[in-house]
Amino acid sequence: MAWDENRKKKLERLNSISKYLNGKIVNTEDIVDVLNLAIHKGDKLILEGCNQKQASFLAEAMTKVDNNKVNDIHLIIPSISRDEHLDLFEKKIAQLIDFAFAGVQSERLSKLVESGVVRVGAIHTYFELYARLFVDLIPNVCLVAADMADKDGNLYTGANTEETPTLVEATAFKDGLVICQVNKIVDKVPRIDIPGDWVDVIVQADSPFPMEPLFTRDPKKIQDVHILEAMMVIKGIYAKHHVTSLNHGIGYNGCAIELILPTYGEQLNLKGKICTNWVLNPHPTLIPAIENGWVKSLCAFGGETGMAQYAKARPDIFFTGRDGSLRSNRPLCQLAGLYGMDLFLGATLQMDYFGNSSTVTSGRISGFGGAPNMGHDSSGRRHYSEAWHSIRDLKRPLRGGRKLVVQILKTNSKFGPAFKEELEAIKIGEKVGMQVAPIMIYGEDVTHVVTEQGIAYLYMVNTNEERRELLAGVARGIPLEKYCSNKRLDELRNEGKIALPNDLGIDVAMANRDLLSAKSLEEIRDISGGLYEIPEKFLK
Repeated sequence: MAWDENRKKKLERLNSISKYLNGKIVNTEDIVDVLNLAIHKGDKLILEGCNQKQASFLAEAMTKVDNNKVNDIHLIIPSISRDEHLDLFEKKIAQLIDFAFAGVQSERLSKLVESGVVRVGAIHTYFELYARLFVDLIPNVCLVAADMADKDGNLYTGANTEETPTLVEATAFKDGLVICQVNKIVDKVPRIDIPGDWVDVIVQADSPFPMEPLFTRDPKKIQDVHILEAMMVIKGIYAKHHVTSLNHGIGYNGCAIELILPTYGEQLNLKGKICTNWVLNPHPTLIPAIENGWVKSLCAFGGETGMAQYAKARPDIFFTGRDGSLRSNRPLCQLAGLYGMDLFLGATLQMDYFGNSSTVTSGRISGFGGAPNMGHDSSGRRHYSEAWHSIRDLKRPLRGGRKLVVQILKTNSKFGPAFKEELEAIKIGEKVGMQVAPIMIYGEDVTHVVTEQGIAYLYMVNTNEERRELLAGVARGIPLEKYCSNKRLDELRNEGKIALPNDLGIDVAMANRDLLSAKSLEEIRDISGGLYEIPEKFLK
């Protein structure tokens, strides 16, 4: 029996493209011909679509391959971010996809799934998708992006390493083919982020890969309601539970919290007591807190447009290489979020009456990203912290504590009530044949729900019915409120299971933009000493 069939097949692929190779380098104009030969029918293909960094040149080249030769592709992609990613399905090149996040492509993806053009294997968490690359989604070919390469294929990813090494490793060490687009081929890279013997082919792209400022929120758009919710989170959760290590998801709510730490947080004398160690993309809105001495460390999932020089100038805060640039690592940050931090705060599009939430809604399949990794109680954790130990489960005394998982949402949105008796995701999943309902965070893992009306301390409930009562108590004015009478609401407030702003001693009149430590990206730039560079899209 032969035990090296995969290796032989890889050599066959390399031999088939050898006439295009100069060492490991392929000419820019030859990439489509190379892909036609290197990729085979039915391959499991990784196409790097990270949260921010996109292998855009290779994605566009993939749309130009001969679909009579390259078809039936099983696409594996962390983030569906570009039109080309879904064009592959309309061109009948790909037919099945496993992914984690869809973001700006969520509406188009929903339509293509409903019409049967796209088949979804599963909507994963990031960590889950990476893990399966080493188990049952082992890739045949991997298409990724880097900033620079040398002639030996050593790659420099700079501030935007993200998950590239993990995608490459899963392929390279199982005899798959690794092709990398780079912005520039140089004699010597500033540092080696991925060694050349993991890489088979490099090609200089016809233009630099695009970077989206995904986690940048303009303070000008922060509303009073965001500030009110931020005040409740700081006083009613962070201070109450002594939260020092945490993550914020995407959204104006988290950015509002970051921007009022140097103002409202200072008023509460909380500096040095909360929000010191972050697992976070480098949010510009955290700069005032960093400059005011709130932050001790920040490990980044990915880079953020405009933050490179600031991170380079603050190595005591950020993880940086000898060259000075940020070292981001999405898989290890997901791991830090899973086991190393005390609290996850995220927003959601829809929540049912028992706290289950999803970003899969009618007409949108947004995916989950890392929220389910960070937004659940990590039962494998063993180390102590005050925040983690602040929530005790008397039924499981040996467990010690649990992670704090905070979901924040407005009671009503432009799509109607945010709370639904049944998540739309349930029927959507059934309709398109998903074996597992696409729920982002399960209600039993949520410890706190925050609306503009107050905080529901869900970790204190004893039954599902009581969980529903607490949610109804902070969601007045919509159908859910019928499950909690005004009398019952008062009882729950007296028991400390619900806190309204007045219960927390918060003056609602204070919840306005005067509380923000920076009211625009221009002010953030000035606070950074000019190190922060405002992305072009925010200057238009």
